[in-house]
Amino acid sequence: MSWVSKTLSSTLGKKLIMALTGLFLILFLIGHVSGNTLLFKNDGGEAFNIYAKFMTTNPAVKLLSYITYISVLAHVVYSIILTKSNKTARPIGYAISKSETNSAWSSRNMGVLGTIVLIFIVIHLQGFWYKMHWGNLPMVEYNGEQYKDLFAIVQFAFQQEWLVALYVLSMVFLGFHLSHGFSSAFQTLGLNHVKYSPAIKKIGLAFSIIVPALFASMPLYIYFMY
Repeated sequence: MSWVSKTLSSTLGKKLIMALTGLFLILFLIGHVSGNTLLFKNDGGEAFNIYAKFMTTNPAVKLLSYITYISVLAHVVYSIILTKSNKTARPIGYAISKSETNSAWSSRNMGVLGTIVLIFIVIHLQGFWYKMHWGNLPMVEYNGEQYKDLFAIVQFAFQQEWLVALYVLSMVFLGFHLSHGFSSAFQTLGLNHVKYSPAIKKIGLAFSIIVPALFASMPLYIYFMY
């Protein structure tokens, strides 16, 4: 077994993969939420539909998409492996536990939060990503070019109150997941420092509030404006 495979199969290596995939997915969220803000543009969905076509046809973006899929799968698989390893290493809990005072609620429930986020991702992909690629979407024309009208699907979906509520609630769980995962990833990579750690925690907290809030505001905007 090579040095690389030994390292990656160790507990530290698994945590390293979790940290790197987590940080990559954080970058993905920044790009995704930035593009989706085009939903707020009052142009009948033109800018959003053009953006959606670019994201599904550009070769470089498609390559990044495959990396994103792999990152999500790796993040989920290694989280399960690490959770099982921790339970195996400590099958019986401490007689007296003070986890409530020693750690944040989000850090103690990362597995639950991650599972909820994963279920949401599956629902989201089925509702929009799958339909964009293989669904029978209506077509619209801009400047003589045909585009799939994904905006019409978004508009229809977010007229359903239960789906709007699901998205908003899921973003709350995502926020809690990110609030711990952001700083935890830097710590795993050994980038925590007495001088920089407070700033990393503040940036992570801001990120875990702003990005989920932007995502949550989109279905609310569509529901109330259309």
